[in-house]
Amino acid sequence: MRLKRKFQKTHLTRPRKGGASKRRRQSDQKKRLVTLGMDEEKVSKMNPREVLTLLKHPVKVAEDNK
Repeated sequence: MRLKRKFQKTHLTRPRKGGASKRRRQSDQKKRLVTLGMDEEKVSKMNPREVLTLLKHPVKVAEDNK
């Protein structure tokens, strides 16, 4: 049984996320929290994981900061 060209090609790895794009994403997420009504100083002290968990429920964040 013959191997077709599709199976002879070398596998390419996916490109990794770069540092600049990561910083841009994190800054965008922090800006999103500020527009939802959170204090800018409080958001700047948070780590990226806390920011992500708050952004999972934006309606709740907006209600808590009214």
